[in-house]
Amino acid sequence: MKQSLKQSLPLSKIHIDDQFWNQYISLIPKKMIPYQWEILNDRVKDAAPSYCLRNFRIAAGEEEGRHRGMVFQDSDAAKWLEAVAYSLAISPDPDLEKNADELIALVGRAQENDGYLNTYFTLNEPDNKWKNLTEGHELYCAGHFIEAAVAYFETTGKKAFLDIVCRLADHICKVFGPEEGQCHGYPGHPEIELALVRLYHVTGVKHYLETAKYFVDVRGGKPNYFAEEIKKPDFKPIFSHLERIDPGYFQSHVPVREQDTAEGHSVRALYLYCAMADLAEEYNDNDLLKSCCLLWENIVQKRMYITGGVGSSAYLERFTTDYDLPNDSNYSETCASIALAMFGLRMARITKHASYFDTVERALYNTVTAGISLEGDRYFYVNPLEVWPDACMDFTSRSHVKPLRQKWFDCACCPTNVARTFTSLGSYIYFFHKKDDTNELFLNLFIQNKACFDIDGKPVSISVITDYPKSGFVKIAVRSEAAPFAINVRIPDFADDFKVLLNGNNVNGEIKNNYFSVSNITNNDEITVSFTLKPLIVFANPRVHQNCGKAAIARGPEVFCFEEIDNGLNLAALSLDTEAALEESWQDDTLGGFMMIKARGKRLVEPALPESFSSKFIPQTLDAELKALPYSYWGKRTPDKPGEMIVWLRAY
Repeated sequence: MKQSLKQSLPLSKIHIDDQFWNQYISLIPKKMIPYQWEILNDRVKDAAPSYCLRNFRIAAGEEEGRHRGMVFQDSDAAKWLEAVAYSLAISPDPDLEKNADELIALVGRAQENDGYLNTYFTLNEPDNKWKNLTEGHELYCAGHFIEAAVAYFETTGKKAFLDIVCRLADHICKVFGPEEGQCHGYPGHPEIELALVRLYHVTGVKHYLETAKYFVDVRGGKPNYFAEEIKKPDFKPIFSHLERIDPGYFQSHVPVREQDTAEGHSVRALYLYCAMADLAEEYNDNDLLKSCCLLWENIVQKRMYITGGVGSSAYLERFTTDYDLPNDSNYSETCASIALAMFGLRMARITKHASYFDTVERALYNTVTAGISLEGDRYFYVNPLEVWPDACMDFTSRSHVKPLRQKWFDCACCPTNVARTFTSLGSYIYFFHKKDDTNELFLNLFIQNKACFDIDGKPVSISVITDYPKSGFVKIAVRSEAAPFAINVRIPDFADDFKVLLNGNNVNGEIKNNYFSVSNITNNDEITVSFTLKPLIVFANPRVHQNCGKAAIARGPEVFCFEEIDNGLNLAALSLDTEAALEESWQDDTLGGFMMIKARGKRLVEPALPESFSSKFIPQTLDAELKALPYSYWGKRTPDKPGEMIVWLRAY
């Protein structure tokens, strides 16, 4: 079995106790996971029904009925189980583990004799298995079950779930591949690829890795598999009749090694890119890694929002074209930002370049945290940068935008994805690299925590003390019985006056790939890191049509927004004085504490004329004091009362 030289520390060895993140992490075992369990069992009043566990009971022969919900509804149970696994690694809970074991047993009873596992096709279309890869999501759901089972095995040591998914994976490896008699297709929604790599790592079974590679390598070949599939006489559409296929939507327009722009459905794309990065590392495939680098650059430079959101179009939840970044009608699905963070983590580990974490951090501190309430039971699916509640009407171009977080969704991929992301947050903080006699620990995110690990069998503990992002001060205390090693500290792109001290003294560390490396760390060493965090005016590239001549405010990883509660109605009438000083004010009395920023600006005066336009209307302005708070908190002070919100203002 191949052991990666670059790996995250075990979640069970990382204890997070952080002012910013505690407000979310504390929700996980107490509120978020129990609430989602009730949802999956259809026991939450006035919430969109899930049907998820009901489908499994029917497939197991324990109830009567047909599959209900989305074709990919099984994946909600899988992501919930993955979140449980990570939560148990952090904080053991016998009752929660019992619920998980019972669900795993139910999943096993719903599995077919040959290893096939999917309640939609088992119940509704048993003769159409693997015949609609375009829409069917069978491989997508399988991938999420595999990820969950690997996580559960790594946490609990129990093999029941792992055995279930190994039977499923063996079935998939038998059905798909290049040989005669096998299906030569690949998933419409990528996910199985990265999951099979994870399964290979924990089992050492080579054909799991080889099948993942096959799915990636064959994608985008000619003729296009999906275009040919929908022409077959026995093809049965699920969502709607498909008269033609847009290969770009499925990232199948060209082979993956020829792709250099992010195309199509944003979550599908980013899960695919995660698998490409994994396989590039496994096979030392420089051509595949080059494509990953080009795709990352295209996203981050030209197709990503300032909040770390991706997916400009609500229609098909997709990337569009360079610099097309509408604010009030965009999608920016929470799942897409999570997938972007997953991709960035992989790229950072492969390249050992800290710049990837500037984007990972941007996504985590803004879009992902905006996607959930501080009570853990309300969610955003889409994350706009401008909201006018009156215009968020059904049957319009903004019908997907919700001015209030929702109890649940008919398509509920995001809530369970947030749960598994927050429970696995520790995996983003560090990764460890061992090569020959060189040992390096990389510190990527400034989150207060204590971590324990071994170097060549010798114990090491790291304590990180910080109140980031309130300030840019970080202290790293080391207790170690191991041989000297290096600690590489990320230098964020916004960090002014970055300074590092070792035991109170200046240190001549090496700066490489945006990491400050301090070598020969031994027992009782203490590293202090400091950098200036201050609010900054960020100007939009004029190529972004929707933001031409506009500016926003950012401070460290946090993007700020303006809300109606602080600035009145019609936020679009505001403009920002980009020359005036920005004033910081820490708010202790709400939302667990956050930084409020005051700015100077102007407000257009509404004319007496009622017409939408008139030559008689002479624009007039009044001076205005503007207040902005971090984007992740928008709507959280008034969770039951919709209000306007905006990120970008006209600049002067």
